[in-house]
Amino acid sequence: CPGSWRRLKGRPEAVTPSIPCHRRPERHMSETQTFETEQAAREASGAHPYGRYLEEFEVGAVYKHWPAKTVTESDDHLFCLITMNHHPLHLNDVYAAKSQQGRNVVVGPLVYSLALGMSVSDVSGKAIANLATEELKHPAPVFHGDTLYCESEVLEKKESRSKPDRGTVKVHTRVLNQDGVLVAEFKRLVLVPRRDPGAGAAKGNVE
Repeated sequence: CPGSWRRLKGRPEAVTPSIPCHRRPERHMSETQTFETEQAAREASGAHPYGRYLEEFEVGAVYKHWPAKTVTESDDHLFCLITMNHHPLHLNDVYAAKSQQGRNVVVGPLVYSLALGMSVSDVSGKAIANLATEELKHPAPVFHGDTLYCESEVLEKKESRSKPDRGTVKVHTRVLNQDGVLVAEFKRLVLVPRRDPGAGAAKGNVE
């Protein structure tokens, strides 16, 4: 423990405390409590739930995902390069300027990937598997600097007849730019766990 100081003939001199000073021993979290690694246990701490159990989905519900994402030129170029898509409409300013859009267009699979990723926290954060993606459409282009917003509507949910601990959920995800223009949409089917496998009779036709 630090002692006090006094001045003696112009020089500082340490004074040893007459009462012993006791420091609380430093402890790491692992020494005082069990380190939780399971998702449910960590969410029980008050953390924001990540994804949903089957029981938490409601047909007709619309989840407006957050945060949104501004797509930059570097995002587009990097995605094109790592996926080996070298189409000049995405990478070449001179070429793109002569196209019908008049400028670079963000590659479609990046738009889809961003939308899927933005929906994970609300839809598939607890998913056992992604089973299918259907009806992917790009009704309008996305340009460098556009900000994408996503929302997903729950179309259906079904409990498994053979495995009572899970079921499927189908959602319709829409992607809109900062002006509210629909730039992409798709449907996907995910396999998610049930919170309470023993509650209620199984429904639907999921094997």
